[in-house]
Amino acid sequence: MRGDGGMQDATLHDRLARRGNMMNLEGSQLFPYPNAFLNGIVLVGLLSVLKFFTVTTWNLAVGLRAHVWSKLRNKNFVETYGQWAVVTGSSDGIGKGYAYELAKKGMNLLLISRTMEKLQKIKEEIEKEFGVEVEIMQVDFSHGKQVYEEIEERVRGKEVGLLVNNVAVIVPHPMNFGEVSEHQLWSHVNVNVASPLAMTRMILPGMLERHKGAIVNIASIYGRYPVPMVQVYSATKAFVDFFSEALGSEYENSGVTVQTVTPAYVSTSMTSFSEKVHKPRFFVPTASNFAAHAVDTLGYTSYTTGYWTHGLQAWVMDTFFPRWVWMKFLKKNCEDLLKDLKKTKEE
Repeated sequence: MRGDGGMQDATLHDRLARRGNMMNLEGSQLFPYPNAFLNGIVLVGLLSVLKFFTVTTWNLAVGLRAHVWSKLRNKNFVETYGQWAVVTGSSDGIGKGYAYELAKKGMNLLLISRTMEKLQKIKEEIEKEFGVEVEIMQVDFSHGKQVYEEIEERVRGKEVGLLVNNVAVIVPHPMNFGEVSEHQLWSHVNVNVASPLAMTRMILPGMLERHKGAIVNIASIYGRYPVPMVQVYSATKAFVDFFSEALGSEYENSGVTVQTVTPAYVSTSMTSFSEKVHKPRFFVPTASNFAAHAVDTLGYTSYTTGYWTHGLQAWVMDTFFPRWVWMKFLKKNCEDLLKDLKKTKEE
């Protein structure tokens, strides 16, 4: 009996040993290196690859929803958000593009900008083509606090369902901070920073009362990274980006949609100093083309570049290179644009 018990013990021991060897073999396939440090590196590598594919898959899904699925749906903007849209900086560029696209959706418009002649022309064109009501206001947001009382008078009594905080200024060409004038500096603060705050504070209470509406804040891809030679503009757009995201989080269950739009180069007057960034092409859409895409993303994503090729650019920037690399690249890009401008002037 003792012999049988010994044989059983030996058999059990052999089974456990074989099982241990199999586990060691499986473990060695996952972590093939005997050194714990090297195994740690392998683990970090596996987790990094997993993170990359997870984030990429998520970004792809979000991009498809924003830029493809949204095109297949025909949302009723008036019913979803309200009768009126207020668009700042609407006499040119992206703001003008938004005005036309929102008119196509059947929304009445209050267009605010500083050039009355352009506003009058846009008003006539939109009313004739789309049959919506268009009101215009000549306002220079660089004048600061004093301009908002008149705007508040005009929006009173209107069901403002959509606010597009688009108005912005930028220096006429890339330059070092020491070259930025005091007037340019305060214009950036009053227009790029103060206006979205003041306009949102003015319009948001009515939206909250009705439990519907949308606020679109036009930031910039230049606000995602510090950009030398357009440093003030870059910093103000980073402010808009952070403000908009925080606002969206605060009111996510209120019925009010807050969207942050961070476009790259769009062919507008802001990029007219260089053909390299002004001439329409694959990565540089016209303002009307950009707006047609961006408006359709509203309600499908809270954070977007607005245009699918700009989304590709942002994905590359965020995924493959650290901040300092992009800062050097963007600085070199601005230096090249400045050289191109000087060369053009000499010719």
